[in-house]
Amino acid sequence: MLSLPAQVRIFAATSPVDFRKAHDGLVAIVRDGFGHDPFDGSLFVFFNKRRDRVKLLLWDRNGFWLHYKRLERGTFKALRDSASGKQSLDRATLSMLLEGIDLEKGKRRAHFADGVRIHGRGDESESRASR
Repeated sequence: MLSLPAQVRIFAATSPVDFRKAHDGLVAIVRDGFGHDPFDGSLFVFFNKRRDRVKLLLWDRNGFWLHYKRLERGTFKALRDSASGKQSLDRATLSMLLEGIDLEKGKRRAHFADGVRIHGRGDESESRASR
């Protein structure tokens, strides 16, 4: 499995991609289709039409990494279509998606938070009072 730093942004294409495309073709989709800079260190995820293959594209300061996975059985869960053609994912969602865990049935436990806000010393009494 991939080990990704927390600051990596992840974007997945919601429409199928022609898997004859390699690095340059996928970079063109990121730049022209998504409107993103493919050199900013974000991870881009692409699925084929049958959803049994996935490609991950990542820039690492020297060149592009292209990770490819082909399932022997089954398919990856389809992502919801969006007008922008892409969907933002977090690391946990990407991991579950790649491992075949159903994203609709899986849910985050109550004590886990998507984002944590740390208050300064002066805010401590205010945050306790608002609980």
